[in-house]
Amino acid sequence: MVSFFYSQLSAGAGGWSPLISDKYQWLEVDLGERTKITAVATQGRYGSSDWLTSYLLMFSDTGHNWKQYRQEDSIGSFPGNSNADSVVQYKLQQPAIARFLRLIPLDWNPSGRIGLRLETYGCPYTSDVVSLNGGSSSLVYRLSPGPWRTSKEVVSLKFKTLRNSGILLHAEGQQGVSLSLELERGKLQLLLRQGKTSPEPLRLTSLGSLLDDQHWHHVVLEQKSAHLNLTVDKNTERVQLPAEFSRWKIYNIFFIKPDASSKDLHGCIENLLYNGFNLIELAKNSDHQGALLMLLPHFPSPQKVNCSLAVRVNSGFWAFIN
Repeated sequence: MVSFFYSQLSAGAGGWSPLISDKYQWLEVDLGERTKITAVATQGRYGSSDWLTSYLLMFSDTGHNWKQYRQEDSIGSFPGNSNADSVVQYKLQQPAIARFLRLIPLDWNPSGRIGLRLETYGCPYTSDVVSLNGGSSSLVYRLSPGPWRTSKEVVSLKFKTLRNSGILLHAEGQQGVSLSLELERGKLQLLLRQGKTSPEPLRLTSLGSLLDDQHWHHVVLEQKSAHLNLTVDKNTERVQLPAEFSRWKIYNIFFIKPDASSKDLHGCIENLLYNGFNLIELAKNSDHQGALLMLLPHFPSPQKVNCSLAVRVNSGFWAFIN
């Protein structure tokens, strides 16, 4: 566990207090690199009547596109302090993966003003990412039969994009039968095609909305026998395949097909797993569990997390620890 902090808690004089105490203030922390954030702790400004009683947390990879953190019960606000000295720590129910953190005060001590010492807890986040830009990129995984093949097929990944349409995954089986995950108007559609000459695909289900918001979205597609489970973020839909496809097996998985089309995904895919195998890592290491073909993808260079902080506010004054 790594602790990142600004105005270290219980360390004496220090803290942040804006010039104007209103709900338009915020404190932003740049952790240097994407980080797995597991908890936050707050304390009032030292030797004062200034503390927060509730606040919001926002996270971002870029510092421009923000997403509010919500607990599993959909409550967005966090409890703050009741005095300037006690420390209130809140463990996130689901860790947040982000480079930037922004704290927005909601309420504060009515006899004082906004005041804060902040500490965040987490650890470096490592991942395998590939950037796809449509026709000039291709990722194909051709499965080889072997003892590692299981009765349950599971594909999981994270993706982000600013375009509202594109093919995220295309899996082919025997007799030209294929299964596709396609982004259409910001929603993911699960489509079944019964042959290459089939005029229209069968839409099994659709899930999610506004998935073209340049935030990371987690997708899991699981096939077991005649059932398919599609999970997008925290929502799952269970569908049943037609009886004739109950023994259908995946032979090829495409992420941007070689015969590029206008539906190819423009964006990034992270931590792409098939039955536990990290396909992006295999591609980087040229480790062929199956026959893996990579055509001109872009792998962002992995870097270590810099634990030094840059802190930004929209207005305020600072009192630093001596």
